[in-house]
Parts: sequence; structure tokens; C-alpha cells
Amino acid sequence: MKKVIFLLFAILFSGVIAGYGQTTGSATTDTAGAEKPKRVVFRATRDQITEAQNKLKTAGKYSGETDGRMNNDFRASVKVFQGENGLAKSGSLNRATLEKMEIELTENQKAIPIPASSYAKPKAASTDKPKRGPIFRATKDQINAAQRMLKQGGMYDGEETGKLSDETRAGLKKYQEANGLKVTGTLNQITLEKMGIELTDKQKETFGTAPAN
Repeated sequence: MKKVIFLLFAILFSGVIAGYGQTTGSATTDTAGAEKPKRVVFRATRDQITEAQNKLKTAGKYSGETDGRMNNDFRASVKVFQGENGLAKSGSLNRATLEKMEIELTENQKAIPIPASSYAKPKAASTDKPKRGPIFRATKDQINAAQRMLKQGGMYDGEETGKLSDETRAGLKKYQEANGLKVTGTLNQITLEKMGIELTDKQKETFGTAPAN
């Protein structure tokens, strides 16, 4: 009787072990039973590394040993090369870098596609707005002088306030139109010079001579 019980227990235990092995032993299947693609890692050969070291040494980008090993100095040199050639600065001797260096690939390497991450990302267009230059502003004395001239020319009938009121701007527009200037209604540099009103030293230093209209 004991032998029968022991035999049944042994058979049951073997079945559990076998089932466990089927569940956890496969690393290439997912929960649905489909096979996962194997990850292929690109690796440069020692000869390719040596050739790359020689090329970078000739170009003055590497000063270490040409020993076919990926040492830190060599990785730093590879990053410099990658940055100059539109590649992502990974420091690894990947397929894109080998091809850019014109180093022959092995047949196995040719079967491995180049991932998009091997290339540098294009720089985003700058969103910075161009800086505005200095703004010309007439002084109070210059506005008074302009109001005086406009009044004498019958283009303004207000007081000499030294302020660019609506009436003053309307008079300036009449003057600008009569003198072939751009009609802005502002007392800008060109209008002041046309009126023969002297610029301040600061205005001359900042804006120079107004261009011909």
C-alpha cells in the first residue's frame, strides 16, 4: 500500500515540475504564445575599431593607442566625429558611424538596419522674436518747434503744448503729405530734419543721419 501511495505521489510531483518548466522556460514567447523577435545588437569588430582609431588619429581627433579597444578617449573622439557629421553623439561605433567613416561592414552587420536614433535630431526652428531697435522719440522742445511751424503754415491752430495731441498729429500728416514724406502723423527723425529742427546729440549718436525718403 505504501509503495502505491509513493508511486502516485512521484507521478503527480513529476507532472507539476514538467508544467512549471513549460510555463517559465521559454523566453521568446509572450502571454499569447506568439514568438517575440530577438533583439539584435550591432557590434563593431576589433579590426573596424582599429581602422576607426587610425582614421581619427590621422584627422587629429584621437591621440590614444590603435589597439582595437573602445577606451574612453576613443569614445570621446567618436562623439566629436559624430557631432560633426550629423549623427547622434553616442560614442559608440555603430553602423551609421562606420558607414560615415567609409569602413567596410561585415555581411552580418549589413543585415542589421540603422535605427533612426543613430542620427542627430534636427534643431527646432528658433521661436525668438527679433529684437526691436531703439525707438525714436522727439523731445518736448522739438514738438513745440514743430507745432510753431505747423501753425505758421496753417496746418495747426492749437497751442504750443510740447505734446503730440491728435490735432498735432493731424497737422503733421498734412505737412508730411505736402513734402513727399511717409504720412505717419509722428514727429520722426525724417520729419524733424525736413522741418530743419535740430536733433539732440543723443539722437544723432543713436540714429545718425536719416535716410533719404
